Parts: sequence; structure tokens; C-alpha cells
Amino acid sequence: MNKITFIGAGSAVFAKNVLGDCMMTPALQDFELALFDIDLERLKDSEAMLNNLKKVTNSTCSIKAYTDRKEALEGAKYVINAIQVGGYEPCTVTDFEVPKKYGLRQTIGDTLGIGGIFRALRTIPVMLDFAKDIQEVAPDALFLNYTNPMSMLTKAMITLGGVKTVGLCHSVQVCASGLLKLLDMPTDNIQWNIAGINHMAWLLEIKRNGVDLYPEIKRRAVEKQLTKHRDMVRLEIMLRFGYYVTESSEHNAEYMPYWIKRNYPELIERFNIPLDEYPRRCVRLINNWAKMREDLLNNNDLNVKRSHEYASRIMEAIETGVPYTIGGNVMNTGLITNLPTEACVEVPCLVDRNGVQPIYVGALPPQCAALNMTNINVHILTVEAARTLKKDYIYQAAMLDPHTSSELSIDEIVALCDDLIAAHGSWLPKFT
Repeated sequence: MNKITFIGAGSAVFAKNVLGDCMMTPALQDFELALFDIDLERLKDSEAMLNNLKKVTNSTCSIKAYTDRKEALEGAKYVINAIQVGGYEPCTVTDFEVPKKYGLRQTIGDTLGIGGIFRALRTIPVMLDFAKDIQEVAPDALFLNYTNPMSMLTKAMITLGGVKTVGLCHSVQVCASGLLKLLDMPTDNIQWNIAGINHMAWLLEIKRNGVDLYPEIKRRAVEKQLTKHRDMVRLEIMLRFGYYVTESSEHNAEYMPYWIKRNYPELIERFNIPLDEYPRRCVRLINNWAKMREDLLNNNDLNVKRSHEYASRIMEAIETGVPYTIGGNVMNTGLITNLPTEACVEVPCLVDRNGVQPIYVGALPPQCAALNMTNINVHILTVEAARTLKKDYIYQAAMLDPHTSSELSIDEIVALCDDLIAAHGSWLPKFT
């Protein structure tokens, strides 16, 4: 029997979406859905929920929970990763509260910035342990990574772990339609092309029936910016740099040095930037978990509609040979010619029986490539810190981070990194 292994299966809602999709995919019937999580109570909940969903969908997939990771991985054809190392408490709280002592504020802190760097440093060692197991018991498996920081972790799994990996985000497939809806434009019959890096990929073109929609989009965006709305940073980026970016305004507000500035506090209000958004979101989810758990376990929230997540469609395309195109995170093997080969890039990928095949993009507009490079610098140095266990690379990653370097001096950045290393304690490996 073929096996799909889900690591971090205690993420019940996400497991419901991704593995529920698998249950509704004819080509994936009779696969074993192998569940693994270090939180045994959450693992048990997910197993019960998925068994309920199996009845609702009449799926012939089998569901099995494992307490031994290597057993869960053994013989897997596909591995889905959705872990969060350190959780909201203590690690996310640490990522936000320690920088605040230096006056450094964040919105999400899971992809770039000081929060993204330290999330990567505590997650990469865990994922490289996965890689060792996969090399031993499932060497041909395709690793589907959903965990942030996407670029850093995907790069680490490919270059350090030697595992066949593609990183998957939620933002590419809804970028074009979301922009048009925001500006009250119809979404039918559109064609679009997106490439760049995760959370900062660019809507390079958007057309309807061959007609370029960007002139009208930009005209409406100028009007839209006159009133407060949820996507002000992204529209401002587009109006200043020429292209719309894939990920939300709360994310992109901390990927550049222009928005969150102590000397210009009015920018927070002007661009509607939600500081500390991710901690608030975590607390809200924790507080709502009891109700969500009850709904999931009692069939009250078992929507049987297939989600827009890519995972099941990738597996379906490989199993059937019917091609499907995704936006995937892969190493830059000449795909984007004005970004370095050390970069993990987000590009269109064709999926069929041959697996995930990235598509050549060529050169990005120079201003888009330049913005990407400010983030890629941090990715490269953070992964190098994880590889070598040398503190200097942590300091350098933080010094090159656009937001951190625009707010703090070099001495402050080094002191902040040292404080975060100390505060994280055993969640991090020992750096020299």
C-alpha cells in the first residue's frame, strides 16, 4: 500500500483540509494516511476527525496514527510537513517580546526579520532529523513543505538534507483574483504569471482575453489608497515598484524598511499596519480551540469541498500523469536569471508523472529582483548559520535584514541576537 505521511498532524484543521483533499481524490484512494505528531492528544484528535471525514467522503484511504516518527515515514511516497517548533509559547512569544525591548516591532515574524531568522534556526535542525529518517526509510519520497520560514526551510531540506522537496504556500493561487476583488474588478477569464521568492513573488502579468489589466488596476489602486483598507502596503508597493506582490500587507510590511519605523509612527496608522498580528492570531486560535475541536470531532465542521491547497493536486498529477501547474518553492537552477543559484525561488512548476518540474522564468524586472535580494541575503546567511553553528552568520543575517538594520545599530543587533539565543535556550543548538 502507498503511504502519505503527515508530520505535524496535530494541526487538525490543516490536516483536515490537506488529507481531506486526498480522501476526495480518486487517484489517492487506497493510500495509507500516516499521522505523526509529538503532541499525542492532538494526534488522537486528528485521527478521530479524519476517521469521521473518511465516513463522510466514503473514502477507501486507511488512517493510522504513529508515535514513532521513523515508522510513520517508512515506505512513504509523499511526506507533508506542517510542524511548528516551540509553539506560540514559549518561542513565538520570545521572538516578539525580546526585540520589543530594543524598540524593534513586528507583525508576523515567521518568514523574515528577527522572528523569521530564529524560527528557522530552531526548525532547521528538527527538519534535518526528518531528512535523515527519510534518507533511511523513504529515500524516494517527495517532501511537501508547508512550514515557515518557507524559503529557508525548503533550501535547507534540499541543500543540507538531500531530500526531494517542494515548498508550498497559500498565497500564489489566490493572488490575482484577490487583487481584482479588492478593486471591484471581475475575475473571470484571467491569465496571470507569478515568480519571485516566497511571500515576495511578483504578479508579472495579468490579462483578460489577452488585454493587459495592469493600467486599470493601477488607476483603481490610486483611488483605493485614499481610504483605509486591509491591503494598503501591497498597493503602495505596486504603485511605487510597478508590480503587485503575492503575500499580505501585514507580512510585507516587515520585509522592507519603509513601513514600521520608530521615527515615523504615523506610518503605522496611515498604512493600517497590524503590529503584533501573529501573537494576537495565536491567542485567538488557542482560545477558540475547544470549540473547533468539538466541531471537528462531532462532524459539525467537516466541509467535504476540496480546498485550494496544492498538495493533493500534486500527488494526483504524479499518480495519473494528467498535468497540473503549481507555484512551487525550489532551488534556483537558472530559473530566474537575475537571482543567485543559492536562492530558493517561487516559480511556476509543471507536475506530471515525472514529478515537480520548475519552469524557466528568465529575468525579473530589476527593481523586483533587487527587493528579492534583500530577503535572499537573509535566507542564505541563516541557513549557513544552521549549517555551521557559527554565531557570526546569525549576526550577519540580522544585520542584512531590511527592517532590523533600518531600526537598530550594529551593536544593538548583536546584543539582540545574543539575548534571543539566551532566551531560546535548549530550543536552539549550541552556536559558537
